[in-house]
Amino acid sequence: MSNKKVDVLLVGAGVMSATLGSLLAHLDPSLKIVMVERLSKVGQESSHGLNNAGTGHAGYCELNYTPQTAHGTVKIERALAINSAFEMSLQFWSYLVEHGELPSPEKFINPICHQSFVYGEEDVAFLRKRYAALHKHHLFEEMEYSEDHAVLRKWMPLVMKHRDAKQAVAATQVKHGTDVDFGFLTRKLVKSLTKRPTFDLQLSHTIMGMKQHADGRWHVRVKDNHTDKTKSLEAGFVFLGAGGGALPLLQKSGIPEAKGYGGFPVSGQWLICKNPEVVKRHTSKVYGKAPVGAPPMSVPHLDARIIDGEPSLLFGPFASITTKFLKEGSVMDLFSSLKSGNLKPMLAVARDNRDLTRYLINEAMRSHKERVDALRIFYADAKEEDWVLASAGQRVQIIKNCDQKGGKLEFGTEIVTSQDGSLATLLGASPGASTSVQAMVEVIERCFSARMKGDEWQHQLKAMIPSYGESLDKNVALLHQLRKRTHSTLRMDREDEVKPT
Repeated sequence: MSNKKVDVLLVGAGVMSATLGSLLAHLDPSLKIVMVERLSKVGQESSHGLNNAGTGHAGYCELNYTPQTAHGTVKIERALAINSAFEMSLQFWSYLVEHGELPSPEKFINPICHQSFVYGEEDVAFLRKRYAALHKHHLFEEMEYSEDHAVLRKWMPLVMKHRDAKQAVAATQVKHGTDVDFGFLTRKLVKSLTKRPTFDLQLSHTIMGMKQHADGRWHVRVKDNHTDKTKSLEAGFVFLGAGGGALPLLQKSGIPEAKGYGGFPVSGQWLICKNPEVVKRHTSKVYGKAPVGAPPMSVPHLDARIIDGEPSLLFGPFASITTKFLKEGSVMDLFSSLKSGNLKPMLAVARDNRDLTRYLINEAMRSHKERVDALRIFYADAKEEDWVLASAGQRVQIIKNCDQKGGKLEFGTEIVTSQDGSLATLLGASPGASTSVQAMVEVIERCFSARMKGDEWQHQLKAMIPSYGESLDKNVALLHQLRKRTHSTLRMDREDEVKPT
């Protein structure tokens, strides 16, 4: 049987593949695109509502994006970069809403206040410095700050109830924060793609192997999970958008750029409130500081969410140790990923991060009472019977070669591309989905560089993402102009959401 020839093969039906597919389909509607997904539905792993933080990460409330140096200064560069990246996502989603390719915005994005909360003199001093550094920048000019108990009781009544009036507390808030249901968004992006005659979605299919031939095209073996029959796809470009499963697929590709990469899997769990009366009383996202030694995904937050149209309240996530790379993966994932090229950095990271490993083990062994006790730092009246434990998504943090230590554990994301630009992937986790548009534009710039030099693609990208080629952290007027447009199109200024009672 002859190979099916396609221009683009997207592996994984998550938000990254969906975003890249949508961008490419608009840049060149004639491209033949195939999306292959191992599971039977779209957006069921890291993009699913309960498997990611869903915040619309913009750096407003996530304190781990603004670390404090040994000299006491607060570094804000990463927060600025993430905020600018999220603005690109808002622009692209606005474009799709305007063109009828995404539904009414309240289906996938809702305005929710983003708040940071700390207590104790040391952390209050940190938040004060953080606010001073961020507020003077136009990206964060609408951020508010207070150490006044009375003010904070209005901002976050559930958090401040029964709090010692003498306790040093501080909080910031940005009212135009968002809650994004990335699972719903991903499904709608893919649904829009399926309406194109040049797009093919293949669910319940697993990549068995891939090899690049002399002509530069990739020959990929795909198994139908229902029939166990295999077939071949021949693609000019392959994107491995499989979340935690991207690393094993990258290793299958055999490209030199894959050598040395390893993965450190971390799982998580949420406490989810099942009492609707409590859910109604908290309608913001309140982020605190992560414990010393904790991975970024375990930054504690009391999180108002809207998932599949239903308001919910989550606390956590509680990090845990695992050997799976995917929620629907195998306990052998970590061991299968050990190769001669990454064994040294993997062992070095295991040696140098024993404290982190112990922390994850201790987190995994927490009782329900201990988890609710942690919640009571944010919500003093929390009752054990009002909360249930649910699994969050898997994250695979990046391990890289490092000359000094042999291996380095990183908590961000990284795009890896082959030298010829015929294959790309995204490794790592946070901030992930919120910066998907910027990340996938970077993939296009690297892997379709010849097409990107032409006026046609440049003009179309500017139409979809007006800030493309500009710097929002430097162009004040453009930021204000675009925020006005996106907030209007996505109805981010609506005030019909439930207020705390």
